[in-house]
Amino acid sequence: MGDLLDVHELRTDIRQRHGTVHAVAGVSFTLGAGQILGLVGESGSGKTMTGMSIVRLLPPGGHIVGGSITLAGQELTALGEEAMRRVRGNEIGVVFQDPMTSLNPTMTIGHQIAESVRCHRGASRRAAWERAAETLELVGMPRAHERLGHYSHQLSGGMRQRVMIAMALACEPKLLIADEPTTALDATISEQILELLESLRTRLGMGILLITHDLAVIARYADQVAVMYAGRIVETGPVGLLFRRMRHRYTEALMAALPRRDQDTATDLYSIPGLPPDLSAPPTGCRFSPRCAFTQDNCSTLTPPLVTVTAGHQHACWHPVEYREDTEPAAGSALTVTERSARGRTLDASAVPLIEVRGLVKDYPVTAGVFQRRIGAVSAVAGVSFSIAPGETFGLVGESGCGKSTLGRALVALEKPTSGSILFRGQDITAMPARELGPIRRDLQLMFQDPYSSLDPRMRVGAILREPLTIQRIGSRRDRDRRVSELLSEVGLRASAAQYYPHEFSGGQRQRIGLARALALQPRLVVADEPVSALDVSIQAQILNLMRDLRDRLGLSYLIISHDLAVIRYMADRIGVMYLGKLVEIGPATEVSAHPAHPYTEALLRAVPGFDPADPADPATHRGEVGQHAGSAQPAVRGELPSAINPPSGCRFRTRCPRAQARCAEVEPPLRPFGPHHLLACHFPLREPPPITPG
Repeated sequence: MGDLLDVHELRTDIRQRHGTVHAVAGVSFTLGAGQILGLVGESGSGKTMTGMSIVRLLPPGGHIVGGSITLAGQELTALGEEAMRRVRGNEIGVVFQDPMTSLNPTMTIGHQIAESVRCHRGASRRAAWERAAETLELVGMPRAHERLGHYSHQLSGGMRQRVMIAMALACEPKLLIADEPTTALDATISEQILELLESLRTRLGMGILLITHDLAVIARYADQVAVMYAGRIVETGPVGLLFRRMRHRYTEALMAALPRRDQDTATDLYSIPGLPPDLSAPPTGCRFSPRCAFTQDNCSTLTPPLVTVTAGHQHACWHPVEYREDTEPAAGSALTVTERSARGRTLDASAVPLIEVRGLVKDYPVTAGVFQRRIGAVSAVAGVSFSIAPGETFGLVGESGCGKSTLGRALVALEKPTSGSILFRGQDITAMPARELGPIRRDLQLMFQDPYSSLDPRMRVGAILREPLTIQRIGSRRDRDRRVSELLSEVGLRASAAQYYPHEFSGGQRQRIGLARALALQPRLVVADEPVSALDVSIQAQILNLMRDLRDRLGLSYLIISHDLAVIRYMADRIGVMYLGKLVEIGPATEVSAHPAHPYTEALLRAVPGFDPADPADPATHRGEVGQHAGSAQPAVRGELPSAINPPSGCRFRTRCPRAQARCAEVEPPLRPFGPHHLLACHFPLREPPPITPG
């Protein structure tokens, strides 16, 4: 099978006010029809800019200054803008990293998907509309025909991502550039989307450039992988071979930062020291040398070339990882010398809760007609009760659209509940007038799921971080500037970042700015909605370690909303599992993740892609080799999420549950004790409850 895409010595510069950023510095790779090439690396390494260079959608000041890009024999760098427009959306589909800012807020999603079909295929309005519905169904959108008339703001983050994928697939392109296609998706939908991409590339012979920070996704679905650092490819090869026998020290460090299935939650995650270099003035020699534990004199003076290890496996490292007897990494590997600081903690189960939720209900009216007559209600949160102790981290997991984000916004008083109460330090904030919430809002902060749309594009980062300090009249101007510098340093950004606008940062960097903004007022409770979903594994480790340090040092409490169960297991003391507006299981994090009792919890765990590069029996470590294929036998959760307008009777999960019986449709299971410190809402649990010891 011939090469569909051939990128050779690609160089892309971005001219900015403060200089020229050399974002892509001589990148070369090939992608065959029907293959998936994974592009991995830290935020700012040039992954997204490489993808956007191929489709020629560069930011202001961006230019391809050298190299070639050939798609099916056609040189794209030589095409005029009009000819390139015919390529975009038709021969090349793009799934952008940030769906909220990529979708037109003034058009329904049906019209946005149908637009490309009409422009590129000349389809009639009706045929294009039918194709829009078909692609929405392909990507697992619940009630696809109903969603055609919705606007982007009416959808959850995961649903907006599915719309982006549907738009990219509408014209069945030859090449799909998927930039973090599952970042905003929960584990079950992520699995469905990746399985869909896998089947489409096989059925259509479509090549996929998969840009992601999720190494487990690459291990499970990609054929080839290219590791990027500071605008260059430092290692490339078949996925299974590279992950089993990585040679570049940067690749090894990325693997060390990956949360493991058996991760000790009492220790810090490994993170790569330092920061990626400033690409407006990149270092000489190996660009990773300032952060590498094995650097020597030649690393900082000579640029290492890509050398071939075996067929298809290349690396650019002067002092690569060495292997003994073709199996084990040699002594001195970063995987064996990582220092971690052990840390233990206990929580007082009898302590007065910092925040307590009692029977919380949030319904959204559904209206129709000129007079907006109410015809129903969306049951977003349906009678939820739980509490969070001082210094505790409560993890909330569930599929997109289950009500997690709505619940989080209600906790920080950004949503008015329909009924129920929220007690913060004994005060019912749901009954308080808005004018009295000012002092309390300082103690309740929210990290938004979409960092770009929550940051004012007209304000520099320094002004964004300084704003809450100014409103609360904290310190002098000099004190506020010092605090801004401290915040930027804490989240892994240079002090100079204060002078830039949000659009000048990568997606991962914007997520760090969102964290800094939430921490500015030193709150007591932070509701973190997907706090590390857009971050690569190394920066994710830094942020998670930082959040834990702040929790332990300041007595901070968290409600962490995430679809990444590895993150939740590492961060949380307790886990709450939410399905269609209801909590179905609550328990200690280690117990829920290791021994789930609810069928839905088990399904979420099975849907999480995972791999162990040290285990040769793990199928993911053989990807890219002859006879090895991606994909699981069947999805962890079957069927669509039911409508929250008309939820199923009894147990809301019964329509998708393999253990459902007649009783499940007739009687709603209450959330009741299931052993010590464990609550469950299920008539037919996966296991018997452990005995409750008196006292």
